Amino acid sequence: MSLISQCRALREHRRMSLAEVGRLLGMAVPNVSAILLGKKDSRASTLEALASSLNAEWVLVPNEHVAEVRQVLAGKGGGADRTARGAVDIFLAGEHE
Repeated sequence: MSLISQCRALREHRRMSLAEVGRLLGMAVPNVSAILLGKKDSRASTLEALASSLNAEWVLVPNEHVAEVRQVLAGKGGGADRTARGAVDIFLAGEHE
């Protein structure tokens, strides 16, 4: 899914009108619409501002990590909880008794 289609889907999910997004960006509604429809090329700073207006962040993910990131975003990944204390830590703290 392209960045633009993700922004379009997020705008719909957040139930934000084009006018709301345009106001936050300081941009006319026709220009916002053209960007979200992929009819107008935009600078990275505009895309960053668009993401920010949708309460999101524009992030580049190296191709070799895309599958992992998608799993995490889908709630299906994440790996080990690095903040959880291990059995050794609990034992050494004397909390096992």
